[in-house]
Amino acid sequence: MRAVLRTRTIAETRGFMKALVDTQHDRILGFTMLGLEAGEAMAVVQTAMLAGMPYTRLRDAMFTHPTMAEGLVFLFANVPPPSSP
Repeated sequence: MRAVLRTRTIAETRGFMKALVDTQHDRILGFTMLGLEAGEAMAVVQTAMLAGMPYTRLRDAMFTHPTMAEGLVFLFANVPPPSSP
């Protein structure tokens, strides 16, 4: 959570974000977050999942600064590429 700038403005860097991603189809299968204002980021991911959006849309998005949702860019930027068969 230290990478999320919003955690510094509220002086609370404890917590984590974790996502389960199907890299073959770029779909978000699950998401969890533990920390202050977690509901803000969870609502963004839930909307993306309901819409069937690929995780790359969140990775490449420009979110309002500073918000917890902005941390989704950092989270999804760390998804490893699919492994070769």
